[in-house]
Amino acid sequence: MGDIKISIRDLHVRYQDGKTPLRGINLDILANKINVVFGPSGGGKSTLIRVLNRLIDLSDVDEIRGEVLLDGVDILDPEIDVIELRRHVGVVFSRPIPLPMTIHENISFGLEVAGEKDKKVISRKVEHALRQAVLWDEIYDRLDDPASSLSGGQQQRLCLARVLALEPEVILLDEPTSALDPVSTRKIEEFLEKAKDDYTFLLAPHNQQQAARVADFAAFFLQGELIEYGVGEELFFNPRVKETADYIQGRFG
Repeated sequence: MGDIKISIRDLHVRYQDGKTPLRGINLDILANKINVVFGPSGGGKSTLIRVLNRLIDLSDVDEIRGEVLLDGVDILDPEIDVIELRRHVGVVFSRPIPLPMTIHENISFGLEVAGEKDKKVISRKVEHALRQAVLWDEIYDRLDDPASSLSGGQQQRLCLARVLALEPEVILLDEPTSALDPVSTRKIEEFLEKAKDDYTFLLAPHNQQQAARVADFAAFFLQGELIEYGVGEELFFNPRVKETADYIQGRFG
């Protein structure tokens, strides 16, 4: 199946209001693959993404139990450097939120915060990230324009480029194309396929059609539990579990 990048073992999350969005999750995120988690709203997908780069720390969590091993290191360890973790595990959300700066500064800012001082290196990394995000050819002559002047699809790819510039190992994507037009959606899906040799992706898509198109491996979540996991093509065309089949065939959700 491939090398394991992230190993999740018996993960439980309970919020202070008593809700338990994740219960006993055991899941391997495979390196250099497009790993997809899908299922109805409220299944725990977004919570899982927030756990994987410790954004969950900002939520009203009552308890987290289990292990989440990134290259063998438990990222739930209270002693871990969360800022450093987030450099290795980047995240792109459904709604693009560009910084109130120029297009160029949106990407260079993170590099400068990370300690890069060489302007030539920064410019080279900015261009490389924008090319990876399939945006350079559209905006190379507008780098000093406000990021807010970009279209919604361009802003989302800018946010993706902002993550790429920091050269993470893992990229988490939470419904990254839910507000995008079909052309922008296709460009992001093409990026995922081309870039998986360099990155490990975990994608929570906004619909199962996208999940079926891009998944190398897929995991079906329902009400906080992992119901089924397997090779993407096999899971979508020949699910073994009734709940998975019912969801894929549109009987609920």
